[in-house]
Amino acid sequence: MESPQSPENAREAVLNAALSHVPFDGWSETTLRAAIADSGVPEGLARALYPRGGIDLAVAFHKDGDRRMVETLGKTDLSQMRFRDRVAFAIRTRLDLVEDRELVRRGTTLFALLQHAAEGAKLIWGTADAIWTALGDTTRDLNWYSKRATLSAVYGSTVLYWLGDDSPGHQATWDFLDRRIADVMQIESLKAKLRENPLGKAILAGPAKVMEKWRVPTVPDDLPGKMMDRFRQG
Repeated sequence: MESPQSPENAREAVLNAALSHVPFDGWSETTLRAAIADSGVPEGLARALYPRGGIDLAVAFHKDGDRRMVETLGKTDLSQMRFRDRVAFAIRTRLDLVEDRELVRRGTTLFALLQHAAEGAKLIWGTADAIWTALGDTTRDLNWYSKRATLSAVYGSTVLYWLGDDSPGHQATWDFLDRRIADVMQIESLKAKLRENPLGKAILAGPAKVMEKWRVPTVPDDLPGKMMDRFRQG
């Protein structure tokens, strides 16, 4: 097979070739070796793109799902939906784009390991961030953190429910998702009432002064390793 001509094509070729092996061998070195052989990508290039082996394949698969979700949301008219329904639609879209739940199940198992747990949490946060950004969120203060933390919890619990759901059309999962979003909306309503209450304002006055200084983190583009990240991501 002719080798892909660009790093991005090579990245996609190796990842796509890996998918048929993941249900049997997980996101592992064995899967990466098989993907390299099946894709025809030179081993040196493949290992430059996925230097940590299976974990990098799993990360790439997750981020690819986020990318496809954002593309789908961008092509969908959400203007007639309530905001809570837009959030639910985004999560449903993210899961509906998965062709084989075993790929996610294997990833969940991998990221449950202590040495990979932080990376798994970072990926879920990234999904929450992608959803909020796609839905037009422009917050840059404490709300930026709270929105993504809340949605990360909703998304993570929904994925776990979805992995064990055998109901027709995953209807039980979508009902579960609706209940989780309803719970969040109740919390937000209580917070709003607390802010409007004189006693609540007094209680929150101190912490609010501190937290209002929080801003969205920014990462310089010239840090060591950033160029390699761009190379791996195309």
